[in-house]
Amino acid sequence: LTSLDLGSNYLKGPVPSTVGTLTALAYLDLSDNQLTGRIPPEIAFLSDTLAELVLYSNGLTGTLPAELGEMKLLRALYLDSNALEGTIPTQLGDMKQMKDLRIRDNEFRRTIPTELGKLTNLEVLYLDTNALTGPVPA
Repeated sequence: LTSLDLGSNYLKGPVPSTVGTLTALAYLDLSDNQLTGRIPPEIAFLSDTLAELVLYSNGLTGTLPAELGEMKLLRALYLDSNALEGTIPTQLGDMKQMKDLRIRDNEFRRTIPTELGKLTNLEVLYLDTNALTGPVPA
């Protein structure tokens, strides 16, 4: 299985940690459902294959797993319109292929990590509608 799109359904409950066993997955879309709980750190087991992770418009809570930074092939990460909180992990700056990072409309606080400035392939960055402070990284 290389592509899984279950977006715009009525799925409920947490994102299962067993998603990390789908080791050939390049595209995962669980957006626009009623998923709750944390993003499982096991999702980083897909670091050798996953290029696009789409989890926007759910009820996801908790902090972003730092393990997301291990996903070197990830080009697009859509986590907007959830209830994610805490700080943005500095490890996100390690995702060298990232082109489109959307984590708007959550509850992130504190400063934008300067490490995001290392995302040289980044074309789209949406951080609005959070509680971020401080300077914008160069």
